[in-house]
Amino acid sequence: MDMRTLGRSGIKIAPLMLGGNVFGWTADQDKSFAILDAFVAGGFNAIDTANVYSRWVPGHTGGESEAVIGDWLKARGGRDKVVIATKLGMDMGDVKAVEESLTRLQTDYIDLYQSHADDAATPLAETLEAYSKLIKAGKVRAIGASNYSADRLAEALKASKDAGIPRYETLQPLYNLSDRAGFEGPLQDLCVKEDVSVIPFYGLASGFLTGKYRSEADFGKSPRGRGMAKYLNDRGHKILDALDAIAGAHKTTAAKVALAWLMAQPSIAAPIASATSVEQLHDIMGAATLKLSTGDLKALNDASVAEKVTA
Repeated sequence: MDMRTLGRSGIKIAPLMLGGNVFGWTADQDKSFAILDAFVAGGFNAIDTANVYSRWVPGHTGGESEAVIGDWLKARGGRDKVVIATKLGMDMGDVKAVEESLTRLQTDYIDLYQSHADDAATPLAETLEAYSKLIKAGKVRAIGASNYSADRLAEALKASKDAGIPRYETLQPLYNLSDRAGFEGPLQDLCVKEDVSVIPFYGLASGFLTGKYRSEADFGKSPRGRGMAKYLNDRGHKILDALDAIAGAHKTTAAKVALAWLMAQPSIAAPIASATSVEQLHDIMGAATLKLSTGDLKALNDASVAEKVTA
């Protein structure tokens, strides 16, 4: 397995991170355990979650995903064989976030603790100092940012350097073949320059890049279907056509091709993708061994070209 180091942290992960947003939501505990078992058996080791997952579901309060992962860790053991990444910072009420996450995860430490969103109301130096204390206490190994702009990530990196405290080693942005404009350009350039590893979320554009949604009639196939309208346009059809052609040439699936494209991009450590069945998981895990040619990458780039942003 091609193991990749997260920034300068020394933490190594396989080139696919399992998204835990579905655990305790569209994947119940038994199904979640089966997915996690298959993921580790496949040679992968990194699992991403957040304290807010899945608060958006009626009757849920947040922390459901972490709790499922914690139960799995307790049942299976082998804590040192997996890298657990979680996040804090979305609206979860007045809670001691790290302690509650540790309790739900049934672990003494979090490998990668990430700011789920940029909190403009709190000085970056204050946030980073708080993380530094958690690292010194042994409760966190490394820290990362999610949904940060290029300017704010640069500011955070400078604040860490000036104070001589741990820096953000990873960035978690929205990035995939369909969503390119927000990351490519200054933000990606900064990550390459500063050796910040990128673990993009929605690596399959919430399922669009699997080819599952090709018309409005397909929107009812999953709870995420209603969000596919923004992708189902001329550009979206061009992307699907390119994925179909390359998948056909390699005798593989569109999902594998889409994730393999991501894995080949500068600064990317591992895309995050979730699965609601072991069958889906086996499909996406195959992306790690799929080698796309220069021509394949060009065809995908051309089909999905997007206007770059400057912020």
